[in-house]
Amino acid sequence: MRKSHPIRRVVLATAATVSGVVLLLSLKPASDPAAASAAGAAPQQTAAAQESPQGGAQAAGTGTVTGDAAQTQYGAVQVRLTVAGGKITKAEAVQAPKGGLSDQKTQLAVPKLNQEAVTAQSAQIDAVSGATYTSTGYKKSLQSALDKMKASSGTSSGSSSGSSAGSSSGSSAGSGAAQARTVTGKAVQTQYGTVQVRITVSNGKITKADAVQAPKGGLSDQKTRLAVPKLNQEAVTAGTANIDSVSGATYTSTGYKQSLQSALDQAGG
Repeated sequence: MRKSHPIRRVVLATAATVSGVVLLLSLKPASDPAAASAAGAAPQQTAAAQESPQGGAQAAGTGTVTGDAAQTQYGAVQVRLTVAGGKITKAEAVQAPKGGLSDQKTQLAVPKLNQEAVTAQSAQIDAVSGATYTSTGYKKSLQSALDKMKASSGTSSGSSSGSSAGSSSGSSAGSGAAQARTVTGKAVQTQYGTVQVRITVSNGKITKADAVQAPKGGLSDQKTRLAVPKLNQEAVTAGTANIDSVSGATYTSTGYKQSLQSALDQAGG
């Protein structure tokens, strides 16, 4: 029995060594950095391959243009467009009249105007009944955004087609800026006071109208506050002195139209 003890120890030691080697060999493939990196690289590349075509197409075909803020009697209106392939795909008002009754009118008008802008692909859209000022301001800002969009596309095409196109567009832009001026019509005497109109004209169109003089005192103050903003808006919209008189302010309206016609005559000259 004593002679068998050394042999048993050798056998046990050999078995332990073999077991250890087997365990090491079984663990090595899982802890191999090259195998681990190869296993993890495939899903990452797949995800990148799925994301890059979509992101690249969106960046190449989509742009955002924000028009100038148009001031109205009840607040500013400013329109932002999303454009893809030269077409309006989305329109939204980033500014609109707020507070009191303006909140209701804005909630009523803006969604309709947004939809009309996308449908018409221009600023030639109908005003929303009951929200005339907001509608007019929206269309002005929308036209400004469209002008910027066209200018941007014109610049890119001009750079590719040659310097001659760029110089011609630059000269036309310069001439348009040179045509913008302010003209004040003659003061017109009415039964309740003087009315005098001043207009800003750019490229042959009225861009702004305001009464520098209007009847004051007593009931005239109320009529002036009622009539003048409407007359100013009508003058810009119509582009002429053929505008409707404001009910309840006939004398002020008549004097306004006469002074407006005087200003237009001077601008035409």
